[in-house]
Amino acid sequence: MPSTIWSGAISFGLVTIPIRASSATEDHSIRFHLVHLEDMGRIRTRKICEIDGEALGQEEIGKGYALTEDEVVPVSDEELAQMPLPTAKAIEIVAFVDRASIDPVRIADSYYLSADGAVAAKPYVLLRRALERNSKVAIAKFAWHNRERLGLLSIRDNALVLHSMKWPDELRSPDELTPKPVDLDKDELAEAMKLIDSMTTNDISSYRDHYREALEELIAAKAEGKAPPEPAEEGEGAPGGVIDLMAALNASVQKAKESRGEGEHATIHEMKPRKKATAKKAPAKKTAAKKTSSTSKTAAKKAGARKPKSA
Repeated sequence: MPSTIWSGAISFGLVTIPIRASSATEDHSIRFHLVHLEDMGRIRTRKICEIDGEALGQEEIGKGYALTEDEVVPVSDEELAQMPLPTAKAIEIVAFVDRASIDPVRIADSYYLSADGAVAAKPYVLLRRALERNSKVAIAKFAWHNRERLGLLSIRDNALVLHSMKWPDELRSPDELTPKPVDLDKDELAEAMKLIDSMTTNDISSYRDHYREALEELIAAKAEGKAPPEPAEEGEGAPGGVIDLMAALNASVQKAKESRGEGEHATIHEMKPRKKATAKKAPAKKTAAKKTSSTSKTAAKKAGARKPKSA
């Protein structure tokens, strides 16, 4: 059972749903300590006052806001706790929108929300089913760590999920990063669409963090006094010069199809039905030619039969 990182309630109109929040993700990253290479002693970070040069304990450290380079206004935790935040203990739903209207860039961390007690079960399930039937997501406001945040309530399996979101003014515009207009060939676009189709899947559960696995092998080998594992062969690097876009797309489609077991010549097989269709039309022309030939012979016989009569 994941640990609770926040408890409060969902405010849904006049309905209150007591909930507990827990992280929806786990961090499996391997972390290193800073050490002294000579004796492997840990390197500690000390918090030192820049005025008197003394190392400080956590109880001696507070918050301050710099008005200027030389003027700092102290702000205590008690003052922050007394700030008028109506969402301090509640996730307040303010609107419902279509999921497609939410820019994915705005979504940050995700948290599972569980019903806090038997009384909360019914309104919890009610909200979940209402979201399912309407295919909507809820926009909410909540306050964590002395800061009001914007959130998104959605459903994953049978659980409500809270996604923290960036405020609109926190998003940078990508306009300055987009390339200048370019001319695209229809064949290039068609080949790109074919590549997307060949790489489309509904299951991404098989993807793994190969770097972390290799790092675990390295650490295990070092701990046992063994030589590090041999480095894996490097794949083809990115070309340094201008590439043939169509050739790269064709090769990518071929590689994607081979990885799915569709054969080495999958791209060539697609052209065979067209050749068969062309071959079928040839007999029709021969039949027409035969009919024309037999018609001309019949006409010649009739003409020959008429000659004696005229004589």
